[in-house]
Amino acid sequence: MSEVFISRRIFSEAKEKLRENGIDFEINDTGEVLEKEALISGVRGKDGLLPLLNDEVDAEVLDASPELKIVANLAVGYDNIDVEAATERGIMVTNTPGVLTETTADLTFGLLLAAARRIPEADRYVREESWQGWELMQPQQGVDVYGKTLGIVGMGRIGTAVARRARDGFDMDILYYSRTRKEGVEAELGAEFVGLDELLEKSHYVSLHTPLTEETEGMISSRELSLMKDDAVLVNVARGPVVDEGALVEALRSGEIRGAGLDVFAGEPEVHPGLKEMTESVVLTPHIGSASRETRLKIAKMGVKNVLAGLAGDEPPNLVNPEVM
Repeated sequence: MSEVFISRRIFSEAKEKLRENGIDFEINDTGEVLEKEALISGVRGKDGLLPLLNDEVDAEVLDASPELKIVANLAVGYDNIDVEAATERGIMVTNTPGVLTETTADLTFGLLLAAARRIPEADRYVREESWQGWELMQPQQGVDVYGKTLGIVGMGRIGTAVARRARDGFDMDILYYSRTRKEGVEAELGAEFVGLDELLEKSHYVSLHTPLTEETEGMISSRELSLMKDDAVLVNVARGPVVDEGALVEALRSGEIRGAGLDVFAGEPEVHPGLKEMTESVVLTPHIGSASRETRLKIAKMGVKNVLAGLAGDEPPNLVNPEVM
């Protein structure tokens, strides 16, 4: 009987699917990230691993079990896994693309609107019973979203879904910067392909949707922030290290940009203290881009489907290193 290690608590439906297919499993049935030694201990002797994106699966973890056949990441990104080391060992690596596109796009717009219209501040204002009634010079005056310019950095599935919401729902002009030109998006949404500097200079809102690579790490830093409009809002639902958080804090403090909506952070779960101190036009959420029950369940089921295929000797549907087959 094959055995799998699951690094964090998971939906009962996913566990039942494993049982139905004769797969035994051991699970860290908590919400706590395992220390490396505990992760290694869990992997030892297992045929498969179901980790989350904050589990670092390096060569040392992979070597914990000579029987290991597949690492099925429960996330779209897989920069937490040493894919090269896995490939050298003949271990399959899979991810869960596609299922979280619309959910993450929803949250992107939620952060954009919350920062632009200062919704969290207004909520606290009401709860603290500070509200004395309607007035023209409302303390929580924000900025409009409708009809403005949105700059999208990374026009993949999620970036495109955000662009569609912006264009169809808010009549926004769309600028985008991406590794490759997306002529289909241009035709559908009237998006304009521009350089990063031009996008930053012209956009009222900048939304980041790039993977984390050597090229994108720290791509939004002091120089880039200085190019943005002083009433601009930066939204990041990609990966925390894409943004230099220290530079962002300074840009917000100096009024170089107006605000930010952040769902990801460089040192999760730690957040730059300067960001936590800011309450005006700055919205922080704990990496909940895909956190609807429907979507997270789809992620779990897709991960299990990948594991079952790999352990059966078949090519998993979402294999990222096909050279191992």
